[in-house]
Amino acid sequence: MRCCMPGVAFVPALLVSWSSAAFIISYVTAVLAGHVEPLVPYISDTGTKPPESGIFGFMINISALLGVITMYIRYLLIEKQNESSHFVRSSCNIFSLCIGLMGCIGMGIVATFQELSVPSVHDIGALVAFGSGVVYITLQSIISYKSCPQWNTYFVCHIRMAISVISCIAFIPMIVFASQISMTKIDWTPGEKDYTYHFVSAICEWTVAFGFIFFFLTFIRDFQ
Repeated sequence: MRCCMPGVAFVPALLVSWSSAAFIISYVTAVLAGHVEPLVPYISDTGTKPPESGIFGFMINISALLGVITMYIRYLLIEKQNESSHFVRSSCNIFSLCIGLMGCIGMGIVATFQELSVPSVHDIGALVAFGSGVVYITLQSIISYKSCPQWNTYFVCHIRMAISVISCIAFIPMIVFASQISMTKIDWTPGEKDYTYHFVSAICEWTVAFGFIFFFLTFIRDFQ
């Protein structure tokens, strides 16, 4: 299997670096253009108005594609390891892949349908992306433990599970506080109505997003 050969580690590395760049470049562009306040905007807020909307849409769609490739290689890798070790059911591996692909589709929806243009579709895409992502990394953390000690170290497993737990904890208030916001806008300023809900929800959103990034960072060694 070519996907298991040395050198494929560049795939998760590219996913991590590209996604990080997508968030940072969109944020910096939106702040410099005066479209959002520097203090913790929603990730989607930084990709709503041009020119950052074009950057955000293009880069996040590429991230979604890289996510699909990374998850599929991870699936094939586990299948190959499982041939000799039998540490996890094949159905569980397939289920994890399907959940991950749903998250990537959600990312594509978020990138394509901007927050102010089609808010209902955008919100559904975000919910699918973050919800599926949290489930995916949790399942992968469990699979990692099952593959110890032959295919993983407990240290890596502990890191993955810690990231999964933090992401799960942050995901809940992200949804709860976002649901309390009564208006759709991107230029939030302290003191406004619902600002506290926005602020807490946005912090949780960034936490979950970078939780995904750090989680995929742990795949690099496996893919080597």
